[in-house]
Parts: sequence; C-alpha cells; structure tokens
Amino acid sequence: MPTYRLTIEYEGTRYSGWQAQGNTPKTIQGHLMRAASQVAGDVDVGGAGRTDAGVHAAGQVAHLRLKKAIDPQLLVRKINDLLPHDICVLRAARAGDAFHARHDAISRVYLYQIARRRTAFAKPFVWWVKDRLDVAPMRRAAKTIEGRHDFTAFSDKRIKEDESRIVVVERCETAVAGNLILIRIEASHFLWKMVRKIVSFLVEVGRGNAGGNPLDQTEPWQPTAPPSGLFLEAITYGEPFDRPLAPIVDVP
Repeated sequence: MPTYRLTIEYEGTRYSGWQAQGNTPKTIQGHLMRAASQVAGDVDVGGAGRTDAGVHAAGQVAHLRLKKAIDPQLLVRKINDLLPHDICVLRAARAGDAFHARHDAISRVYLYQIARRRTAFAKPFVWWVKDRLDVAPMRRAAKTIEGRHDFTAFSDKRIKEDESRIVVVERCETAVAGNLILIRIEASHFLWKMVRKIVSFLVEVGRGNAGGNPLDQTEPWQPTAPPSGLFLEAITYGEPFDRPLAPIVDVP
C-alpha cells in the first residue's frame, strides 16, 4: 500500500488526546482518519507519540497508508480542508511501504513552557507559576536526569506491572526565554505522565521545596504539571535535531 509520512501540528486543548478510542470521538487520530478516508477511502493512520488530553504537538509524525497513490501536496491540501481549525498537516512525503511512525522512531522530543507572568493570550499553552522560580538549581537538577535511569517515581501508578520503568534520556535542558521558562526532554520513549511529573518536580526545585536530584526520589512523585504547557516538539528517525531551544508559543 502507498505509505506517506505526515508531519502534524495541533492544539490539544479541545481533544481527549491523540489515540482514537471507540467511546471518545474527540481525538486527533480520529479526526485525521475521518478526513483521510473522505479523501482516499480505506486508510490506516498511526502516530509516533500518544499525547494525552490537552497536550499539543508541533511535530507529531504519523504514517498514512492508502490503496492508491496521491500527490503529497494535493493530499495535504485535501485533508486540511476537512480538518478542524486546530489540527493541521504541515507536510506529507512518500515513505517506504514498511514505514511505521512509532516503531521506526529513534527519539521523541517534548518541550514544556512555564510562564513567569499572567498571560491573556497564551494561557492554553503554558503553566503559569505565580511563585518566583530559581532557574539555576532547576537547570542543574534537569541535567542529572540525562542517561539511563529507573523512572518509577515519575510514572503513573496505572502503568502495567510488567512494563519497564527504565528510560534512556538523551537530554534534559532548561532555558529562560523572556517571560517563559522552557524545559526540553528527549528520550527514546517516555512513561505515562513522566514528562509532566518531572516538570512539576523541577518547579518544586525552583521554589526551594525539593532536593536537587530527582533520581534521589524513592517515593512516587504525586504532583503532575498541567497538560497545557506541554508540546510534542519533534520525532526523530536518525536525523539530527538541532532546533534552538525557543518557545513554540511565545509570551513577550
């Protein structure tokens, strides 16, 4: 079957997450499948990252399998005409017939945006933390996360017992950009809610309420940062990811 690699952006505020579910009609995957099927008949759509409810994406990748080849630019235009305003296919390219967006991915890159001031326009894309955060210890704590570690303390208790909690984190970096504090984490995969729990821990480090090394955490970390500030920034397939650490939705 002709297979395409789609790059997609979306605002997750109105949706129940990426993954289509029988009793949950408002999903990104569900809308994409319905639009693509109207364009090309029977289709198969699979995403590289299963973002949760309220989480956004600037670079989600999906495979799309069709029964008949279509010009990629025409495909993008026709699908976008049928999608809601807050979901957009950025580009499509022919891929090998065996290409699988999730199984072939090398790494996932997430970006979290913390606002240092109240914002009327960017509220759906940030977590506004009213307390003043000390970024220096947050940055040091973030670097300790890099490497191969057991992230049981930062996983949701509903994860299956036989699922490994070992994750290799390629990078965890923190930066200040105007009125935003940015946290970027790249890894081969992530446990459910892992990124948002790590972010909430780093915020407590910035407040002075938590120790500087998250790997010293032995008990399950309960607080979870809200989904509004989280973006699936990119999926990599062996190519270098060199986008400067910068806001996706800025707060001047």
